Amino acid sequence: MNGNQLIIEQVSPFDVPTTVEKLIADALKRDWQNPANHNLQQSLAKSGKDVRPVQVVEICKADYSGKMLEKSDERISSILMPCRISVYEKEDGKTYVTLLNMSAMATGLPADIASAINNASSETFEIVKSVIGPF
Repeated sequence: MNGNQLIIEQVSPFDVPTTVEKLIADALKRDWQNPANHNLQQSLAKSGKDVRPVQVVEICKADYSGKMLEKSDERISSILMPCRISVYEKEDGKTYVTLLNMSAMATGLPADIASAINNASSETFEIVKSVIGPF
């Protein structure tokens, strides 16, 4: 993985539903919460749009989000929460996992916020690696 890359995309060895299920299971084992999943294929179908499977998994860990929200001046960082992992199928039939390299975005933020973001980003990458393997 290129440390400067903002969006990281990797192939999953599983289909979309299995990848999503495994990501959530690993996140929960690590004391993360899964506040929401967004099935964009289903949402768009309601508007008459037919797209390949795509789901966005939200995960959040209170240890990190609490540090980002406890001070009024640092609540601006809430735009970066929760951590999101996108799982989708492309025309080649393969499933892909994409996530933001949040550490690359933490530059210039207050030290407490940058630390929380770096730790959350690192742990999110570990969750993804546990499911799809190293990248």
